[in-house]
Formats: sequence, structure tokens, C-alpha cells
Amino acid sequence: MTIYTTSWCGYCARLKRQLDRHGVPYVEVDIERHPEAAQFVMGVNRGNRTVPTVAFADGTVMTNPPMARVLGHLAGAA
Repeated sequence: MTIYTTSWCGYCARLKRQLDRHGVPYVEVDIERHPEAAQFVMGVNRGNRTVPTVAFADGTVMTNPPMARVLGHLAGAA
């Protein structure tokens, strides 16, 4: 699972804390440091640089999802 973030995003920080608390591994990509990541985020969010954007291994993408939705998706993929 990859989480696209920015350094100043409070929603990103909250989701990462929740994932850490649940022991869920993820790769973080800061879209301000990686222009290709910003392009990906804009491509899946109708041109908006909305973070957190979460990309799962199965190709599913969620924008600013609640933790329960992330856990539910991971449980369904297992």
C-alpha cells in the first residue's frame, strides 16, 4: 500500500498514526518532492492534488479514506 502525502497535511498525519497503531505497513510518497507522484494523484482525483491518496496493490485507490475503510479493504484483499 502506498500513501501519497504532503508534509503539512493533517489528514495524512492522522492516517499514518492510525496505520502505525494498527501495525499496517505502507510506503509514503510526498507529492511535493516527487512530481511524478503528484501527477498520479491529480490523475485519480480529477486534477486535484488531494492527499492522503491511498493506492493498494490490487489497483484500488482511495482519497482521504477513514481508517475503517482502509482496514476493511485490506481484510477483503487478504
